Amino acid sequence: MSAPGHPLAAPAGSVSEQGLLRRVVLASGNAGKLREMQALLAPTGIELVAQGTLGVPDAPEPYATFLENALTKARHASRLTGLPGLADDSGVCVSALGGAPGVRSARYACETDEAPRSDAANNARLIEALTGAPDRSAYFYCVLVLVRSADDPQPVVADGLWHGEIVAEPHGAGGFGYDPHFLVAGMGRTAAQLDAATKNQFSHRAQAMRDLMARLVQARLIADRTGS
Repeated sequence: MSAPGHPLAAPAGSVSEQGLLRRVVLASGNAGKLREMQALLAPTGIELVAQGTLGVPDAPEPYATFLENALTKARHASRLTGLPGLADDSGVCVSALGGAPGVRSARYACETDEAPRSDAANNARLIEALTGAPDRSAYFYCVLVLVRSADDPQPVVADGLWHGEIVAEPHGAGGFGYDPHFLVAGMGRTAAQLDAATKNQFSHRAQAMRDLMARLVQARLIADRTGS
């Protein structure tokens, strides 16, 4: 689903003279995601701008798949700013709950999509739902979508998985969302106990970003910095 060949025309100021991405709007109001993605994109030289600073409201996320929601958010932010848009849709998928919270992760404890979102409420509901469950295996999933314009017919798509399990007691003060309850497979620590550099090496979002950057190099939207 990556964009082969030469990139499409992009708005003035959003690309360099060489046609490389320079300024991109992030279709999210989540400060934690912004920090992580700014750090992950730092080697590319792309300026990542949060949509809220440009007056862009959150887009609806009505779909049952991460991909459809991410694509909708990226197109929404791009349409309202005239910039290339980058969106992720991510969540925690728990085996004992049939993959829930899944695409509803950010709104898991909300009665309606318009209700205020709360990490604490979402975590409390998840732990309650897993009461007595012997299988607590789970994984974080992230899909990233980049569009060069709102109507880009060739969005660049990448994804990543991070396996672990849900623990009843929270551990760690870092990260956000479900991180304090997500015990990372093979690490013996929750995602919230990892320093930023470690999380940005192994997380679902880090894996998706590496995949995305490889695809952006192939599409000639960022420079190849591997020396190959």
